[in-house]
Amino acid sequence: MESLLDVLQATGFAALKLEMVVMWLIIGGLLYLAVVKQFEPLLLVPIALGALLANLPIHEFILQEPTAETAGGLFYYIQMGVKLEIFPPLIFLGVGALTDFGPLIANPRTLLLGAAAQFGIFATFFAAVGMGIFTINEAAAIGIIGGADGPTSIFVANKLAPHLLGAIAVAAYSYMALVPVIQPPVMRLLTTEKERKIRMQSLRRVSKVEKMVFAIVVMSFCLLVVPAAAPLISMLFIGNFIRENGVTERLLHAAQNEIINIVTIFLGLTVGLKMGYDKFLDPKTLGILLLGVIAFIIATASGVLMAKLMNVFSKNKINPLIGSAGVSAVPMAARVSQVEGQKADPRNFLLMHAMGPNVAGVIGSALAAGYFIATLGG
Repeated sequence: MESLLDVLQATGFAALKLEMVVMWLIIGGLLYLAVVKQFEPLLLVPIALGALLANLPIHEFILQEPTAETAGGLFYYIQMGVKLEIFPPLIFLGVGALTDFGPLIANPRTLLLGAAAQFGIFATFFAAVGMGIFTINEAAAIGIIGGADGPTSIFVANKLAPHLLGAIAVAAYSYMALVPVIQPPVMRLLTTEKERKIRMQSLRRVSKVEKMVFAIVVMSFCLLVVPAAAPLISMLFIGNFIRENGVTERLLHAAQNEIINIVTIFLGLTVGLKMGYDKFLDPKTLGILLLGVIAFIIATASGVLMAKLMNVFSKNKINPLIGSAGVSAVPMAARVSQVEGQKADPRNFLLMHAMGPNVAGVIGSALAAGYFIATLGG
């Protein structure tokens, strides 16, 4: 019997804790959402698997730091992609390569809708500070969840509140996946059926030259205004320029496929590894989840209300439903605008109109992130 106990002590079973088992249940919930419900599976699956590794007694084997005599663990080096601010900007490279800025260029006033949706970020920031359980840096990192932008949330959390990275990332990506559930009730509450039936004028065709000039000029302007946003903004527009110039097809294919897919796996695993029970099972996590859903609701409402306000002064009416696409969940939020619009009028096509505020939201959330980093330090 004593020999059997010695063998058991040498295994990982002896180091298991009740808190780890609780985390296994949470991980099971994430996998259910990802695999069964197909909510953001490309991110939630690696996040959940990384979290499983973080809640097994194998920390010293996978996250061991290097010494003068030995190399570090495998995941020690992989997580450097977040710590050294490599993975989130590379995701933005892929987003830029996948995104058409034409709708925003064709209808520049939709930039205001993307800007209005960022109110969710700042309202949540002040709410988090007001709760009294978060520091100002933690509140800023939590507020970015309102931009519905996972990579940006991770980028800011790594800078300002790395101990909350797991909870913030899970909240950001979970609520991004729930955009089709969270947004429609808010959109219907704030609009009349007549407003939801508004048909917008067809967008003009935007030339490739316009798109390339837009990428260069807007990138330069944004970086001059908020230099701290450079890692995200620059990669976003570099990816977009590669998309639009027409002569870098191989680079475009790599940015849209291999690069973003590989980085997505490593980014998700790294976030999951930050979800150890000692960090995740904390009262602050519940506060983050609560503030995250409030942030999405405020961001959605702000975009819709801005569109209604613009219609007061405009002859060329905007369908307020596209204001909800001002959050950065590209292109999911734009699709939600399209679906809700067709429920009111099956022949109304809002998708391309909604892409204007949608891509504006990506830019806006990155600028908000840069502002927080610049003012709070990171």
